[in-house]
Amino acid sequence: SQITIGKERAMKSSSFGYLIKEGARNIYANRMMSIASIGTLVACLLLIGSAVLFSLDVNNVVGVMESQNEVVAFLYDEVTDSEIEEMTKELEQMENVQSVRFISKEEGLTQWLDTLGEDGELLESFYEDNFVPNSYSIKVKDLARMEETVKEIQSRWEVEKVNAPYEVASTLTSIKNGVYLGGSAIVLILGAVSLIIIANTIKITVFNRRKEINIMKFVGATDSFIRLPFVVEGLILGLVSATIAFLMLWAGYGYVIGVIAESQTSWVQMVAQNFIVFKDIALPLYGGFALLGIGIGVGGSMVFVRKHLRV
Repeated sequence: SQITIGKERAMKSSSFGYLIKEGARNIYANRMMSIASIGTLVACLLLIGSAVLFSLDVNNVVGVMESQNEVVAFLYDEVTDSEIEEMTKELEQMENVQSVRFISKEEGLTQWLDTLGEDGELLESFYEDNFVPNSYSIKVKDLARMEETVKEIQSRWEVEKVNAPYEVASTLTSIKNGVYLGGSAIVLILGAVSLIIIANTIKITVFNRRKEINIMKFVGATDSFIRLPFVVEGLILGLVSATIAFLMLWAGYGYVIGVIAESQTSWVQMVAQNFIVFKDIALPLYGGFALLGIGIGVGGSMVFVRKHLRV
């Protein structure tokens, strides 16, 4: 029985080696078309990766801008300290509220005078008759829900007025949604194009080897055994393309970030500081490239062989 098991393992190992060898041979035999397929798939993956990085960078920059946007709620003078303490706890428990900071009348006046600079020193007499109300600086989690959050805050009897950056929130939300939809569309379109290119490569390979395939079928080879080398070919093409595209994207992203960082414009430098560090996403990005490349390669092989191979 041990001899039988050993023979079965040897046969499986031999069959696996044959599949790898045949897949590689298919690529070499049709090397011009294979190179064209790899080039096309690399270009598609580069565009997809660029769209992903752009989306991540935009979302990261938007996230920083979101964190700097605050809703300011001004309170009536009649609100007591105990009521303020209770209100603070209730605001912190609101679903879309990220953080709450109470600003006393004295702190509010100091901030206002500081914004005036040297002219603020002339108005220090306002400390004796402070007209600035107590207030809250509130940061929300989701800008898309800012309006409903403001309405909930405004509905409290303690709140006299609420100032909220509605236009900024609407603009940032539109940017995030636009980037997400645009990036998704690019991924789908380029993925379909790559799938067609890989399928055409397999078609030419099948056509060139039709006589050999008929002979294999005649001597008893199963359909699955005949088809598998083409699947392996698609896998190799996809993995090689993914690796090349990943390395090129890494180098290109580093170069672009370096150029942007050298800009003399202050706001450009500020934006560049909030870009994604490539090393932080290198592993998941390469994993995504590998899965996408292999998926397109193997998918193109399986779909086309199943549809067009006649053995």
